[in-house]
Amino acid sequence: MTNVAPLVEVRHLQKFFGPATRPVRAVDDVSFDIYAGETLGLVGESGSGKSTIGRALLRLVDSTGGQVRYRGEDLGSASGSRMRALRGKLQMIFQDPYASLNPKMRVRDILGEALQVHGLAPGKEARARRIAELLRLVGLPPEHAARFPHEFSGGQRQRIGVARALSVQPEFIVADEPLSALDVSIQAQVVNLLCDLRDELSLTMLFISHDLDVVEYLCDRVVVLYLGRVMEVAPTAALFERPLHPYTRALLAASPKPDPTIEVLHVPLKGDMPSPMDPPSGCVFRTRCPYAIAACAQARPEPRDMGGGRLKACIRDDIEEPDA
Repeated sequence: MTNVAPLVEVRHLQKFFGPATRPVRAVDDVSFDIYAGETLGLVGESGSGKSTIGRALLRLVDSTGGQVRYRGEDLGSASGSRMRALRGKLQMIFQDPYASLNPKMRVRDILGEALQVHGLAPGKEARARRIAELLRLVGLPPEHAARFPHEFSGGQRQRIGVARALSVQPEFIVADEPLSALDVSIQAQVVNLLCDLRDELSLTMLFISHDLDVVEYLCDRVVVLYLGRVMEVAPTAALFERPLHPYTRALLAASPKPDPTIEVLHVPLKGDMPSPMDPPSGCVFRTRCPYAIAACAQARPEPRDMGGGRLKACIRDDIEEPDA
């Protein structure tokens, strides 16, 4: 993909909260690209900054520094009217399918509102046809348009959330932990729905999740995040077959494997993630890394090109499996 311009470019993105004297560094100098038609996974522990990045990409929160470009256009400098126009191309699927739906509105009004705002399917009959089409697209019968959100299961509500995101014919979707509020029995259905829609509609997606099995199944490439910084970027198959960064190894080791014959590099995680108000000097992962040396505290390692579309933010290239 190196000869193809990215659809979305993230460069040195920062998002700090709180006072300038001692800010919470939720996202600190994050860069990556998303190419048209691909699903990019964003993984990391809770508190790593994943959801903040997703919201900053769509300018649902203003960034502190850096740039987000969509088709080469800097979203940070776009006017309010320009951003409203771009909302039709940039959409989000939220984590909680109930909280993100207005409980006082029927499904037809939830979906119809977006169509009206963006001037799509003008007229009552055209709008009704489009709403029925959207419901069929996400596996719901058109007659459900007359229902309220509380009349649906969690999985059905998330399907409505997906339909709302698709209603304006977006090009890029941020899916922010779209499975975490669902029962395990329902998650597979929603994952398969997202796969089908991505292929059918040629969607580009940032898929934010802590579920590595789903990321392995759904995503083309993966960005691994820790304490607001990128640790590793790699094609999905390469990352799961041979993780390069100690933190990625730790995440994979902590994820249960249904196949006991799969060998996983065991890297234990020591202690808790530090506070983003007071991140460690140098490599932010060094306080929990079994391979850390004195030099790890001296300078922040920038992601380095390791070949094969892989980046690694670690100064060491001599890491082997630690002694048992």
